Amino acid sequence: MIHANNPALKSWVDGADGSDFPIQNLPFGVFQTSDKTPRLASAIGNYVIDLSALTEHGFFDDLKIDNSVFSQQFLNDFMALGKGVTRAVRNRLSEIFDADETKWNSREMQQYILHKKENVEMLLPIRITDYTDFYSSIEHATNVGKMFRDPENALLPNWKHIPVGYHGRASSIVVSGTPIRRPKGQQIPNDSKQPVYGPCRLLDFELEMGFVIGKKTELGDTVSTQEAEDYIFGLSLFNDWSARDIQKWEYVPLGPFLGKNFGSTLAPWIITLDALEPFK
Repeated sequence: MIHANNPALKSWVDGADGSDFPIQNLPFGVFQTSDKTPRLASAIGNYVIDLSALTEHGFFDDLKIDNSVFSQQFLNDFMALGKGVTRAVRNRLSEIFDADETKWNSREMQQYILHKKENVEMLLPIRITDYTDFYSSIEHATNVGKMFRDPENALLPNWKHIPVGYHGRASSIVVSGTPIRRPKGQQIPNDSKQPVYGPCRLLDFELEMGFVIGKKTELGDTVSTQEAEDYIFGLSLFNDWSARDIQKWEYVPLGPFLGKNFGSTLAPWIITLDALEPFK
C-alpha cells in the first residue's frame, strides 16, 4: 500500500476527515494570493497547502528536490520529476498532516503553510501544449449521432474499433470558474437551406474526465496500453463546452472546429493516479 492511501489515517487539520479533500487525497494544483506569486499547492479539508512554504521551511530537504520547482506557475516541471519523486512528496504531506505526527511540528507552522480556500485564487494547474478529446461513452456518441444524423445510424461503425477523438484548441482551456462567452458562428435553421450568422442558441456542457500526461515522449514513440499508467500523472474534471448548432453545420466532413474551440474549463486540482489506486 502507498503510505498516503492508508484508510486509517486521520488529520489534525480541522474539517479534513470526511471532506472531499481528506488526508488520503492530497491532490496537486497552483494558487496565488494578493501577496504571494503563483506556486504549487496541495489541498486538505478547506485549506490549500503551500508547497513552496513547506520547502522553504525544510520539510522536503531530505528528498533532494530543487526548491524552485515549487514556486512555478505550472505543475509541469514537478510532474517531469517522475512518479518516484511526486509519490514521495505526497507521502511526506501525509506524514506532515497526520493526526499522530510528532516529528515535523507542523501544527506550529500552520500559519505559514496553510491558507483558507476562500483567501486564494486557484490557477490553471498545467501548461497545456496539446490535448485530444475522446469520444469514449457509447451513450454520448449515440445521442450526439442522433442530433446530427439519421437516428437509425447514430453510431458510426468505427466507434467500436478505434479510439475516436479530435485535437482541440489548447489555448482556450481555462481554469474552472472562468466566464465563458457565448460564441457566434454559422448555423443552419431547420426550415432553411442557407446558413445564418449569429450567437449560439444551443450551448451545451459536457462533464468529462481529463487525463494529465506527466511523462515525456519523443516524436515517433509508441506507448502501449500496459505502459499508459507510467505516463498518466493524474485525473481532473473537464468541461468541454459545445455550441451544438454551430457544430452541426460545420461537422461534415472534418469534424469539430468553431463549435468546440471557444472555451473549455479544467478543474484546478489534479488527483494523482496514486490516490485513485484503492478505487480501481
